[in-house]
Amino acid sequence: MTATTQPPPSATTGARTAAIAVAAVMAALALAASALGAAALWGAAQRDDQGYLTTATHRYTAGGSALTTEDIDVQGDVPSWASGDGDLYGKLRLRVRSRDGAPVFAGIARTADVDRYLAGAAHTEVTDIETSPFEADYAQHPGARRPAAPASRDIWAASAQGSGRQTLEWDVRDGNWSVVVMNADASRGVDADVSAGVSIGFLVPLGWGLLGTGAVLLLGAAGVAYAGLRRR
Repeated sequence: MTATTQPPPSATTGARTAAIAVAAVMAALALAASALGAAALWGAAQRDDQGYLTTATHRYTAGGSALTTEDIDVQGDVPSWASGDGDLYGKLRLRVRSRDGAPVFAGIARTADVDRYLAGAAHTEVTDIETSPFEADYAQHPGARRPAAPASRDIWAASAQGSGRQTLEWDVRDGNWSVVVMNADASRGVDADVSAGVSIGFLVPLGWGLLGTGAVLLLGAAGVAYAGLRRR
């Protein structure tokens, strides 16, 4: 009769403890992936009819010739399978209306080009925004020079100009960018209502991908836990 050798109790207990610990980590990752996936799908559901997640309209002012944003640094890789309509970084939409009815200009350009264009001209930079309640923080850049009319420059990746509400749409690209809002004639005193929206094509595939990953991790956690608890 052949005798079977049983592992020592301490080894069995250690293996079970390790399996349960691994299962717990996998379960935590599963919950995190599922939560992120649900958040992505919820965000996709909040888009308007044109596919944009949009802010409320708020008033922005500048005593100088222009209102600008801080440097927007766009970088990183988005997998082509997740880009939805092919726009790797999505789209940005601005809706701008001058509060005094005068023609308004909105444009997006490389930050270095904006800095050169507005060098020596008084302008205001938006440095921070609080949404509830709305409050914008500004940095003032003094200057005495009046810049050329913005539409006369060829630095803009996208722009819109005219009376009434103007809509600018831009396919976001890698690089350092700034948003600029001005009076169309570059005169001082900008007072405009602005709303911003983003369209991110990969939200839906990303959401379902994360939910699927969470499900796989959860099944794996259950399998590891079951195998660990069956050890004698």
